[in-house]
Amino acid sequence: LALEDALTKLNKLDARQAQMIELRFFGGLSIDEVAKVMGISRRSVEREWTMVRAWLRRELSTSDGP
Repeated sequence: LALEDALTKLNKLDARQAQMIELRFFGGLSIDEVAKVMGISRRSVEREWTMVRAWLRRELSTSDGP
């Protein structure tokens, strides 16, 4: 449930990054496959993937709090 809430929040902030998470986590796509599907460079996916993982980790850790 926390993951769904985080993805909803991210989708409002940055739909492209939310799509990236869905493709990677739920679609099982590689970095190269995500780049191809989204029509962006591999380097862009790598850069955004690093940022979005950190954001998601932070969101999920704060949702577990009191």
